[in-house]
Amino acid sequence: MSAPATTRLLVGPFNRVEGDLEVQLDVADGQVQSARVHATMFRGFEAMLVGKDPLDALVYVPRICGICSVSQSVAAAHALADLTGATMPPNGRLALNLMLATENLADHLTHFYLFFMPDFTREVYAQRPWFAEATRRFAALAGEHAREATAARARWFTMLGTLGGRWPHTHSVLPGGSARPVDMAERLRLLAKVREFRAFLEHTLFADRLEHIAALDSASALQAWWQVADPMHGDLRCFLTLAHDVGLMKLGPGPGRYLSHGAYPRFEGGHALAGGVWQAADPHKGQGQPGVVPFDPSLVTEDTRHAWLQGDVPVHPEAGRTEPDPDKPDAYTWNKAPRLQGQVLETGALARQLIDGHPLIRDLEASQGGNAFTRVVARLLELARVVPMMEGWLKALQPGEPWHVATVLPEQGQGVGLTEAARGALGHWLQVEQGRLRRYQIIAPTSWNFSPRDAQGQPGALEQALVGAPVLPGERTPVSVQHIVRSFDPCMVCTVH
Repeated sequence: MSAPATTRLLVGPFNRVEGDLEVQLDVADGQVQSARVHATMFRGFEAMLVGKDPLDALVYVPRICGICSVSQSVAAAHALADLTGATMPPNGRLALNLMLATENLADHLTHFYLFFMPDFTREVYAQRPWFAEATRRFAALAGEHAREATAARARWFTMLGTLGGRWPHTHSVLPGGSARPVDMAERLRLLAKVREFRAFLEHTLFADRLEHIAALDSASALQAWWQVADPMHGDLRCFLTLAHDVGLMKLGPGPGRYLSHGAYPRFEGGHALAGGVWQAADPHKGQGQPGVVPFDPSLVTEDTRHAWLQGDVPVHPEAGRTEPDPDKPDAYTWNKAPRLQGQVLETGALARQLIDGHPLIRDLEASQGGNAFTRVVARLLELARVVPMMEGWLKALQPGEPWHVATVLPEQGQGVGLTEAARGALGHWLQVEQGRLRRYQIIAPTSWNFSPRDAQGQPGALEQALVGAPVLPGERTPVSVQHIVRSFDPCMVCTVH
């Protein structure tokens, strides 16, 4: 019996994505057989930083990206703090947490209303009973709730004017804390802005109290909550209704291994959202109980076998280079392939909530694995969990106490800065010689999730997740592929830094 005919599709460039992305698909029997993810743009920030004063990184790296610039600033500040041995005072640490959380939660809101949900208004769903209501709420540029969310996001971002002086490319983030103190009157205004954002989430997105959403502790509890009211009451219920109807939980299975660096450091140690590596159970490979193990940064490598970059041997970021080789045979992307002990990992809100131990996400992952559905649920859950944290951080600020400590840069040394952007684990590695940056390497969340094949032939997380995606007859941009790609929420400009 002959093998089924294979069709090759090139999907892209994707709209509603930060940066340039294409996905090459081999399709047979109505589903994706293999995928290759192309990051088609080179920018070279890592090369720009070589030879610069170490503090110049705080000016350069926020400009890697216009939507997650604070994340880059915080990672650089942590790397410089590691280099100098600086310890931020409590106010400084709280201020950085507040700035980072403001940006991350804005990204979650943007992802849901402007990036993910508009795909449910595509013509392929026109005969579904919910199509008209989804279009009314989420149609690109015109959806009523999408426009309300955009306005809420704009008001929310004014917090960064008070906390950091400006956004994007906030320059108050320093290795010793924050250069922008907040007085008592400003703290009260910031609390009012957080409560205004809470009101939008509780009225429009959740149609319920944040604390009630955060308390959902199992898949059955989520289903019971969904069914206790009209299936379109609030946008979370609307999402659950649409997701179950189209089988979103069957799309985009992840690798079963997850990474979080830990989000929002506590002054007393640890993180508000714990970090580590989660290994899911896999009876086919003889792996028993799932669980969290500590993350060891020394075990990370970057593989450039299929990237348009020099080098074929996986190396640690401390020894990494970013030197273009556009004519390299078998290369198909500008993205490197990060690996942890040779393993493919997924990162993002799903990883954060799973590793932090939230019972709803652990139950969903145990029952159905990581997929397009669980990734979106984790991001919405994070909105419900982190807004109350921000209220607590604002109340803990002590106007009049130090916000920053002076730092002295050594002539030589190295530092590592790890943080969590909205899309997942972000790491900066720097090396200083004779008072100048000799090396600067960055692994962004999309570097992990959208990585190419490595020297062993292992596809990256998205390349694996796309295999098996259904392709309808005549589809050139399959809606299933759109859902899967957007569930990871690519930020390609961070990937090709």
